[in-house]
Amino acid sequence: MSKITIETTDNPRILKFITDHILTENSFEYQSIEEAKDSPLSQQLFRLPFVKKVYITANFIALERFDIVEWEEVQNELKEILESYLAQNKPIFGNTKKSIIEVFAESTPNPNTQKFVTNKFLTSQNIEITNINDAKEVPLAFELFEYPFVKKVFISQNYISITKDDTLEWLEVNNAIRDFLKEYLQGDKNVISIDYKSKSTQKDVSNSDKPNKNNDKTSKQIVSLLDEYIKPAVALDGGNIQFQSYDENTKIVNVVLQGACNGCPSANITLKNGIEATLKQFLGDKITSVKAVN
Repeated sequence: MSKITIETTDNPRILKFITDHILTENSFEYQSIEEAKDSPLSQQLFRLPFVKKVYITANFIALERFDIVEWEEVQNELKEILESYLAQNKPIFGNTKKSIIEVFAESTPNPNTQKFVTNKFLTSQNIEITNINDAKEVPLAFELFEYPFVKKVFISQNYISITKDDTLEWLEVNNAIRDFLKEYLQGDKNVISIDYKSKSTQKDVSNSDKPNKNNDKTSKQIVSLLDEYIKPAVALDGGNIQFQSYDENTKIVNVVLQGACNGCPSANITLKNGIEATLKQFLGDKITSVKAVN
């Protein structure tokens, strides 16, 4: 019978269930039962109302929970469920036939940044890498930096935004980058290392349970508004807006521009007419201005 060991992580919402044998040579992340259609085990786990995400890789299964329960209340029962499932040699994955990976190049408001959209989910994090030395835990970005013209790589959801230098035009390299990404993703190579967590994810108030000076009511409202009204729009252009801080005395909001937004000629218009106007509309005199710290 399979033996499972429970291991906590730095994120209190995520718990690891480590097995005594290898489950898979690849890494898989599912955010819903619909995404998990190729994994019967993950589908069964998603039927539990507190399961938010499922990660399967190497020799462990990691689960992220909703706040309706604490791990202490359910972890032993989950361990028994997983041990029973694996002991019966039920399939972890169903259809093993590889799907065809598609990659589409899209221009962005930033002339030096191109967005490459794929039909494969890449990561739930917002990952921005600005040099090859910081890309050691992000294998996809590491290989992209082998191209001498690549200055920055931003990975989120199902797309990669790449910022180039001024030595060439996108028309000269679009096809080469697109072909590289198709081959890389079709080969089921890891996009990020197993335990990698981006700096932006660590700093995001919405992803933190620990009290901090920004974790006040207004800051939470700002994060919520950014998530609902701003981020979906800028993601279409290959970028992201990351909340950094709110000063209740000056009423200034500091944000970090990522991906195509960082260095974009129209960034100031986005800040003033987009983010600042939206926050003022909902929060009124609690906001005086929005500034990009980068």
